Amino acid sequence: MGANAANAMLFLVTTLFDLALWIYLLRVLLQWSRADFYNPISQAIWKATRFPGDWLRPHLPNWRNVNLAAVLVLALLALLYIYVITGLLGFSIALPSALWYAALKLIVLAVNLFTFTIFVQAILSWLGPGVNNPASNILWSLNEPILRPVRRFIPPMSGLDLSPLVVILLLQVLNRLLPLPGAFR
Repeated sequence: MGANAANAMLFLVTTLFDLALWIYLLRVLLQWSRADFYNPISQAIWKATRFPGDWLRPHLPNWRNVNLAAVLVLALLALLYIYVITGLLGFSIALPSALWYAALKLIVLAVNLFTFTIFVQAILSWLGPGVNNPASNILWSLNEPILRPVRRFIPPMSGLDLSPLVVILLLQVLNRLLPLPGAFR
């Protein structure tokens, strides 16, 4: 296989795994943040992640607001991602290292997800302030637990809320501090 084909395959596999991981991560985070279950976006995420999580749910009940079955599927999917990428790159990895990299991958994905959702929420607030739509409701439910503590220290100035900017900046600093190798990002 040529270098271009290998790069294309690596890109395709990484993209497909990232999408699957983001959807399962969204399911866990939306349930954790108690987002509106009847929102069309919540319904789409729930339907996309029903299996195999719903098969495991009788054996792994929820703990507080955390769906342990979805967390298990998310962790196994991240571990599978690490092994597939290392296989495509032509080297092997021990289980403890794979577990560590899978956990770091999930943290990086969560940081990127929150960065993206906070950015989109800020843009939506500029384009249509006060507009109530399913996307803005889900974004508010997801991001408010992160933005609220920052607003205590940095209140809005002249109607301008700077907390999204501060949180995005902190998330990007955290992202750069995480020791996840570039092949797994």
